[in-house]
Amino acid sequence: MGTVRPIKGISPGFTRAILFCIACIALNVAGSHLAITLNLPVYLDSLGTILVSIAGGYIPGMVVGYTSNLICSISDGISMYYSIVNVLIAILTSYLASKGWFNRLSRTILASVLMALTCGMVGTLLSFFLKGGSLANEISNPLARQLYATGALDLAYAELVAELFVNFIDKTLVVLMATLLYHMFSEDFLSKLNFIPWQQTPLSPQKLKEAMSTKPRRMSLGAKFVVLVAAILSSVAVATTIFSYITFHQSTIDLESTKAKGITNLMAQVVDSNMVAEYLAKGEAAPGYLETEAKLAEIRDSFDNVQYVYVYQIRADGCHVVLDPDTADEPGSDPGTVIAFEDSFEKYLPALLSGEEIEPVVSNDSYGWLLTVYTPLKNDLGETVCYLAADLSMNRLVSDEYSFVAGIVSLFAAFFVLICAVVLWLARYSIVVPVNSIAQASSNFVVDESSIRKENLEPIKALGIRTGDEIENLYDAVNQMAQEVVRHVAETQEKSDAIARMQSNLILVLADLVESRDKFTGDHVRNTATYTRIIMNQMRREGICPDVLTNEFISNVYQSAPLHDIGKIAVPDAILNKPGRLTAEEFTAMKNHTLAGQEILENAKGAVSESSYLDEAQRLAAYHHEKWDGSGYPYGLAGEEIPLSARIMAVADVFDALVSKRSYKEGFPVEKAFAIIEEGIGTHFDPQVARAFLHARDKASAIVQKTKEANEAAEKQADADKPSTTSKPDKPDTSDKPHTSTKDEN
Repeated sequence: MGTVRPIKGISPGFTRAILFCIACIALNVAGSHLAITLNLPVYLDSLGTILVSIAGGYIPGMVVGYTSNLICSISDGISMYYSIVNVLIAILTSYLASKGWFNRLSRTILASVLMALTCGMVGTLLSFFLKGGSLANEISNPLARQLYATGALDLAYAELVAELFVNFIDKTLVVLMATLLYHMFSEDFLSKLNFIPWQQTPLSPQKLKEAMSTKPRRMSLGAKFVVLVAAILSSVAVATTIFSYITFHQSTIDLESTKAKGITNLMAQVVDSNMVAEYLAKGEAAPGYLETEAKLAEIRDSFDNVQYVYVYQIRADGCHVVLDPDTADEPGSDPGTVIAFEDSFEKYLPALLSGEEIEPVVSNDSYGWLLTVYTPLKNDLGETVCYLAADLSMNRLVSDEYSFVAGIVSLFAAFFVLICAVVLWLARYSIVVPVNSIAQASSNFVVDESSIRKENLEPIKALGIRTGDEIENLYDAVNQMAQEVVRHVAETQEKSDAIARMQSNLILVLADLVESRDKFTGDHVRNTATYTRIIMNQMRREGICPDVLTNEFISNVYQSAPLHDIGKIAVPDAILNKPGRLTAEEFTAMKNHTLAGQEILENAKGAVSESSYLDEAQRLAAYHHEKWDGSGYPYGLAGEEIPLSARIMAVADVFDALVSKRSYKEGFPVEKAFAIIEEGIGTHFDPQVARAFLHARDKASAIVQKTKEANEAAEKQADADKPSTTSKPDKPDTSDKPHTSTKDEN
């Protein structure tokens, strides 16, 4: 097609799609005119509709079909009434195309059969109503006339069979032609046709499906728009139809009344008012009677829809027949015959007896449904000597009204379906998809540690919504808010990280202060924290206490583990650093470090608003020397009375004490330390905790080895930096050395 200059505000792909639709409209119009000009037994007015429906879906197909019928109606007015057929073709074609029916010949043939059945049934039904609710008086299809002539089918069935056959030939032909044309287009050409009026960055089919997967709690915006438009259109259509019907009915009555009045005026020129009395007295023997009656019959037969013409003289005892020509179906009444008044004329009797003119009367009595006009015939003295009457059948009026209402309903049905579909289509891509896209992108924008990076804004920025209305304002506001949130969260996270680092460092500083009084190195506080994390992760892998071992719990225990011996700050140096065995009183004072730690951390909790990690630190400080069998201190708790964090710390604390080198002992080999832990299962240690630790012995051993290598490297460096003079050795470290053994009391 060459280079297409896009319409301002419309994408090149959409511009190409509009031009493609215009070409398909031209195909429809040209096919229809060709069929009419050559008097072909097919219609050829849906080729473009089927082609564009295969390529672009039901909306372009409906627009092309409806517009084509609108254009064709300029030269053939009845075409507009059949626009509903082209609309149904578009819907059916697009549905079958979505199922891949036009990619195989067998399915293509089957599609033409379905369209023939659908269009044939709808077209025949529509023709039935457009012809006044009957096919008995007119058959436009030559094939139907031939079928009826055989006597095998009545008129209605002959018309139906003929319509189905012609539609099958027509639809098979146009479906095959449209399918052939579609497959002649290259993939590149078809890919450049964008039938969607995107108001944002186009979405892939999968992304569009995801955007439309969000289900509202009650009713979607698109459905609300359709319901609103449908309600408005229905109200307007009903009101318009009723008003149009009333207007049509009354105008038809007026027209028929005028026609009947003209007939009676013609009758007045034939009937001699001075001969009425003689006609009544002598009947056919009166001079000129038969000639007058013949002329009245000729006037009657000169007009369509005139059932009777007659001349009555109205008297109190009834209608006295003056002239009543015979019809093809029944003979007229003899002159002088008295006919009783019909009920519908009762209210007009005073005027008729007075010789006055009355308004047209619509009656449905013994003579059928008739429109009757009575015109008084006056003599030379101005006296009414009789009434000239003309009866017009109302059946023709009913037939015309059927046709009129059917046309209105047909026009509205096509317009209704088209407008509702277009509104739903526009609402989908102008409102629903943009709003759902914003909602989906916003819901995926989770503010956590991993979403503070700027690239998390890309899904929102990539939407590129440009509806030019309040939705675009909403999008801009959400986009701006997201950027502000990212910036704010990044700043908050940075400050939070700094506070967390400061908190962790303060904890380690406090722990190191305590350990430095006890002559331990800082390895103990760090290693015990690491061992607790190893134990907790292993327990979670084994499914132990899943409700307790949350990420928050593990983090709190790990961060607060270095404070488990904070209470030693209250133990006198003389006891804390005594080189020899502690007395019973001294050991009691040493054990009080658990209570001191509990009190210190209780006071610390009052100074901070978020104290979850200090809660665990307090439990660790108070209960890490409790034993599973209840023989520990300071409270002698047993089993699950001991907080889980303290049970975990008990294993980590004892293990680190066993493997660590102290001034008063060498560290135990790792395997022996594990053996001692295993020996304490069920007495000193919680069995589940201890076994989980033993199952992770490889990780614990790696920590021991890493610490050992670091200490050896530090000692070598210290030896290299040592002055030549002999320094006084440090005092032995007995901070946690019990009065009995390290194995028993850690």
